Amino acid sequence: MNDLLTRSAVELAALVRSGEVRARELVEAALRRIDQLDAEVGAFTHVAHDSALATADQIGADDSRPFAGVPIAIKDNRAVDGMPLTMCSDLFGDFVAGRDAALVRRLKDAGFVIVGKTKLPEMGILPTTEPRRFGPARNPWDLERTPGGSSGGSAAAVAAGMVPIAHGNDGGGSTRIPAACCGLVGLKAARGRVSVAPDAGDSFLVNDGVLTRTVAETAAVLDVMAGYEIGDATWAPPPSEPFATSAARAPERLRIGLALNPPLEGAVLEAPCERAARDAAGLLGELGHEVEEVTPPWSGLNLLPDFTRAFGPMVSIVTAIGGRIRGREPTEDDVEPLTWMLYERARTQDTLTFLSSEGRLQSVARSLVSWMAPFDIVLTPTLARPPIRIGEVHGRGPDPWENYQRSGHFTPYTAICNVTGQPAIALPLYHSEDGLPLSVQLIGRPAREDMLLSLAGQLEQARPWAERVAPLAR
Repeated sequence: MNDLLTRSAVELAALVRSGEVRARELVEAALRRIDQLDAEVGAFTHVAHDSALATADQIGADDSRPFAGVPIAIKDNRAVDGMPLTMCSDLFGDFVAGRDAALVRRLKDAGFVIVGKTKLPEMGILPTTEPRRFGPARNPWDLERTPGGSSGGSAAAVAAGMVPIAHGNDGGGSTRIPAACCGLVGLKAARGRVSVAPDAGDSFLVNDGVLTRTVAETAAVLDVMAGYEIGDATWAPPPSEPFATSAARAPERLRIGLALNPPLEGAVLEAPCERAARDAAGLLGELGHEVEEVTPPWSGLNLLPDFTRAFGPMVSIVTAIGGRIRGREPTEDDVEPLTWMLYERARTQDTLTFLSSEGRLQSVARSLVSWMAPFDIVLTPTLARPPIRIGEVHGRGPDPWENYQRSGHFTPYTAICNVTGQPAIALPLYHSEDGLPLSVQLIGRPAREDMLLSLAGQLEQARPWAERVAPLAR
C-alpha cells in the first residue's frame, strides 16, 4: 500500500473504480505514512484521521467521480469545513473553519478525501517553510534542506509518499518553488483560472493548484478546479477542450525562447540550475522545436518594491482577519517579525502608493507579454540555486527586510509570472550531482495552459521522472 502512494492520483482513482483497491485502504495507508514520517518531515499542521476514514467508508467501486477515494492534503491557508485554519500563525489560535473554500468544495465533489492540512511559512510570505508556530517542514530528498515555500508542507508530503497529491497556491512562485525543491510537477494556472471564492472576487497575484508527480494528473485536477463561481469579478476564458486531453497530445512544432537572465536584481544563476535549463533546451530541439536563447527585458526593472506594495496589503488583511477572530487588535507578539513589518508597512501605505505600484506592475506585465508574443513558450530555470539549507531564510532575524530580499535571490524566476498572469509550470527533469532535484520552468502564453501542458507532457514522455522518488518515500 505504501508503494501505491507514490503513484498518480489518476491511477489510484482507476484502482478504486475497478475494485482492486478500496478507498479506505488508500486512506489508511496515507494516514499510517503520515503518522510514521511526519515527526521527521514536518509537513502537516493537522491530521484528520476520523473524518478522512468516515469519508472513505462512504466510497465504493461504483463511485463514478473522477478522483473518488484518493487522499489529498490541503494547504493551511484555505478553509476546510470543520478543520483548523491557522495560516501557520499564532495569531489564528485554534480557529476552525465553518465552511469550505470553493476550490475545496470542488475537490471534495470530485471524490478526493482530505486527510489533513499542510504547513506554509506564516501567511505564505516566504519561499521556504519554517513557521515559528509549527517548526520547519523538511525536504524528503535531504532533511537538512528546505522543501521550498510557500506550499512547502504540501510538496514535502507528496515527495515523502504520505499522500499522492496535495493542494498548493502560488502568489509569487509558491507552487512552482516547492515543486522544484522536491522533484514534483507544479503548475501556476493563468490568472482567474481557479476561483478564489467565496473570500474574494478575484486575485491579481494568487492562483490555486496542486503538487503532483505527473503532468497528466496536474491537468486532470485543473479540469476539476477551474471555472467560474457565482460572483467572480474576473475569470479566465474556458479552454476549447479538457486540459487532460491537451496534456495527452504532443504539440506541433513550437517556437521557444531560452531565458537565463534573472528577473531580479542581485540574483546569480548557479551552474547546476543553468545546466538543467540548457539541457532542457537541447532536449526540446531534439523533439523538433525551434529554440533560441533570448534576453527578456525584465532584468533591472527592480519590481520588488512594487510587488511588495501590492502583496503587503494581502498580508495586512489576513493579519487583520486574525485579529478579528481573536476579538482584538493584532500585536507584534502575535506574528513573526517579517509579517509584522509587512503589516505595518501596509497600514501606513497611502492609497495612491498602492495604486501606483499596481499600475506599474500592470504596465510592466503588458510590455513583457507583448515582448513574449512571438514565442509559444519561454523556458527558464525554476530556481537560481538548488534547495537551500534549513535556517538560511526564515524571516525571524534582526533584519526581516534583508531576509525577505535575499529570499528572492533563491527564486528570481517565478514571481514575474504572477505579475504578468501567464501560466507557468515547474518540471523535475534533472538532478544535481549530489542527488537534489533540479527543475526547469515553462512559461506559456496568456490563458494557454493547453499548450503548456501539451509540451510538458511531451517532455515527461521523452524523459520520465515519476519513478524517481525521494529516499524517504522508499
